[in-house]
Amino acid sequence: MRLVLLGAPGAGKGTQAGVLARRYDVPHISTGDMLREHGQLGTPLGRKTARFMQSGHLVPDDLVLEMVEERLARADARRGFVCDGFPRTLPQAESFAQRLASRGLALDGVVLLEVPFQALIRRLCLRRVCPGCGAVYHLEDRPPRQVGRCDADGSVLLHREDDREEVIRERLEVYHQQTAPLVEFYEEAGLLLRVDSARPVELIRADLYEILDPLSERSGDTR
Repeated sequence: MRLVLLGAPGAGKGTQAGVLARRYDVPHISTGDMLREHGQLGTPLGRKTARFMQSGHLVPDDLVLEMVEERLARADARRGFVCDGFPRTLPQAESFAQRLASRGLALDGVVLLEVPFQALIRRLCLRRVCPGCGAVYHLEDRPPRQVGRCDADGSVLLHREDDREEVIRERLEVYHQQTAPLVEFYEEAGLLLRVDSARPVELIRADLYEILDPLSERSGDTR
């Protein structure tokens, strides 16, 4: 099973990608995680990308693609993958398709998690993150048991700078500018699967299973 998850910040890509990766027994591939891993290990790729990240610039497409290819070459990705946060741009999507085709592979589907603009702002503004274990809370939908403290390790929860409303609006604008061509690209390829992600997690998950299980069966995966 080879999947890509698209969605704006706050649409739930990371959560759903992790669930789907476990269901179909394939790795959850996140560009953010890969950048951190290469940076921590001090790999040649990590040293290259660090220069851009430290200066606040986007990592160039060729380096992102190189990182993704390196990750997909590992043994655990032979049966497939769930990509979260990649591709972000049309050039990345086109190059990714070409690189998969050169190995005789193709995506099974591209899931677009759709959430209305105002709902995204609400989700992100009320999000709090544990700096210790990385757990994510929502002050209304999933509050911590003790106000301002992580349930797991008691750390003081953070309201990240990029979860403030003015920053969120800028992030969403950039996302829509970058992603509109991607949606069209995958729709024309017959790969796009739209899922209403403004509902409770259980309903979203049930829809995903209903849509994706038949694709998994056709691709020969077992769960």
